[in-house]
Amino acid sequence: LLAKTGRVSVLRAGIWKPRTRPGEFEGIGSIGLEWLKRAKAETGLPTAVEVATAKHVEEALKGGVDVLWIGARSTANPFTVQEIADALRGVDVPVIVKNPVNPDLSLWIGALERVNNAGITKLAAIHRGFSSHEKTAFRNEPMWDLAISLKTHAPDLPIICDPSHICGNRELIPYIAQKALDLDMQGLIIESHIDPSVAWTDAKQQLTPSALDEIMSRLEIRKPGAGTAEVKDKLAILRNDIDKIDDLVIQKIAERMQIVEKIGNYKKDNGITILQVNRWDEILQKRTAYGAALKLSKEFTEKLLELLHSESIRKQTEIMNKDGISGSEQEHLTHA
Repeated sequence: LLAKTGRVSVLRAGIWKPRTRPGEFEGIGSIGLEWLKRAKAETGLPTAVEVATAKHVEEALKGGVDVLWIGARSTANPFTVQEIADALRGVDVPVIVKNPVNPDLSLWIGALERVNNAGITKLAAIHRGFSSHEKTAFRNEPMWDLAISLKTHAPDLPIICDPSHICGNRELIPYIAQKALDLDMQGLIIESHIDPSVAWTDAKQQLTPSALDEIMSRLEIRKPGAGTAEVKDKLAILRNDIDKIDDLVIQKIAERMQIVEKIGNYKKDNGITILQVNRWDEILQKRTAYGAALKLSKEFTEKLLELLHSESIRKQTEIMNKDGISGSEQEHLTHA
């Protein structure tokens, strides 16, 4: 069914599954490679599997798998990634690298670099969300800013979104899938099962083929930079307005920091501590309320204030210790 829609380009199947605890289902193993061959023959779709060891790479390639992917747990371990990369030397096969479980952009980039250094040029990244201690509606927090940062770092690198692992339940998949496309991601990995109720793993996040087809038919695919000359002109005007406001914001922040320095000197001269908890609480309460009145989210306002507060403390710490530390220590404080 899905192959006939023309909307599915790769059949992804995990035959080796790294599990959190021993005794859980860890995939059917190498025998699944024969099943993938049959599926490829019947659907005409190329196949993809996850590899976590050099042996997996060897068996997958010998079994005719077309695309390999490195999972989130593997990406988090440079030794594992290097082992896989070494096994890929001399092989011309597409490789896609999932983000690490923890929100660490450097680990993600490092994994991609290791694979690329092994001679793999057909590279892509998978955004599958990140673990978080906070309880939210998602199994893994999207943390879109990290995916955007990766896109900024490597503009030509295709990024594919995995709504299934981000959501953890099928109801949220349409929303995340559309948002990923709106952020100019180049594809989606969505799990499907003929009967999710009997799936051995991740049953809640799987869709029936017909449900997946329905979601795909409703997705809007937009193109970056698309539009008439009139649309582009209007965007240019609006972006120019944003540029002017951004310049003003930066200017005002610089002015704020000049006042912070004056406060730091005053505190130093009068033996006053840098951190004033009551003052900080007052700022948080008043500014978040003001932001809410202006239709800014509380989370955004708090993050912005925390950044400003952190820089203010850094500047005042620098002032407090300026005369009593060595040059190297001062340099460390300045760049802390």
